[in-house]
Amino acid sequence: MKLAPSLLSADFGNLRAEAREVEPLADYFHIDVMDGHFVDNLTIGPPVVNSLRKGLTKPFDIHLMIDYPIQYASRFDLTPVDMITFHIEAKDEPFRAIEEVRGLGCKVGISLRPVTPIAAVFPYLDFVDLALVMSVEPGFGGQEFIPGAVERIGRLREEIGDRPVTISVDGGINEANVGKVVKAGAGLVVAGSAIFGKPDRIAAMRALIAAAEKIQ
Repeated sequence: MKLAPSLLSADFGNLRAEAREVEPLADYFHIDVMDGHFVDNLTIGPPVVNSLRKGLTKPFDIHLMIDYPIQYASRFDLTPVDMITFHIEAKDEPFRAIEEVRGLGCKVGISLRPVTPIAAVFPYLDFVDLALVMSVEPGFGGQEFIPGAVERIGRLREEIGDRPVTISVDGGINEANVGKVVKAGAGLVVAGSAIFGKPDRIAAMRALIAAAEKIQ
């Protein structure tokens, strides 16, 4: 299991310091970019994300919860190991969005809301590096995990087969459910409150890793 702390749950007034604190055990930094239209929330945009890179070494997993991902994707400073993930429900045509993001020289991911049938992403699995299953309704951190996400991950894992596509899961992840999603097929786990809501963030990350390993 790879672990991506979600900076949505960090202290935005000390964002770089918060990221540095968890970096030793992070495989990615998960960064939610919201436009106030696709979801009812606003977060940070390219200028803040780009400035955040100073002093950090782990790759960015940039999750675009916005209507027009093509318009914004090129505004991020990207490396080949970074990920741009957009939603299948966005207004840009998915194949075009995949092509545009791929052209930026980074990895590309596709995500979907809990209410969207999991089969909606199946036609795109040959063209992406990651499929992100939302286990809460996107927009706000601190929500409770939707149990049905476990079955959706399992169906997606079966459909992926031997394709080199990582399944990511985001929303309400904690010690009680992390093992279930990893066993179902998730290879990258996004966690926010379960890390940044604890006084010792490194200990919280170790606990998540241990809980995932215990159930496998």
